[in-house]
Amino acid sequence: MIRPLHDPELDLVLDRVVDVPPELVWEAWTRAEHLRKWFAPAPWTVADCRIDLRPGGQFYTVMRSPEGEEFPGDGCILEVEEHRRLVFTDALAPGYRPAREAFFTCVLTLEPEGPGTRYVARAMHRNPEDRERHEAMGFQEGWGTCLDQLVKMVKEW
Repeated sequence: MIRPLHDPELDLVLDRVVDVPPELVWEAWTRAEHLRKWFAPAPWTVADCRIDLRPGGQFYTVMRSPEGEEFPGDGCILEVEEHRRLVFTDALAPGYRPAREAFFTCVLTLEPEGPGTRYVARAMHRNPEDRERHEAMGFQEGWGTCLDQLVKMVKEW
């Protein structure tokens, strides 16, 4: 497993310990019917989601704003290590086809920590401008809110 080195000029990181086990966090991340319920910070929603959980598979979401605007995101899954690591990017389309545009690659790692999970979501960008744009979009608050929504959902199972 390759662990990326942190580059503060290019990466945004959400690193938290949550009180649910890695297996349940994994389930929430890798099943479209679950991801649709938490992946957008309320009052935003996920209008559509497709996950083909294998290297080269698709990671596709459509986020819907409270005003009804839709923002599709299509990408390619690069790595799958069950219950531990998921890597996907919008730099490639499914099947490792080059994408027209690229914004970021997500490296999600889940490590057992006590009865919970150390959750690290790293958004890696190709240049400082994209990183700054993602930060200005509210990366920390948005991804943090989504993680809170994921934890709440899992605890209701």
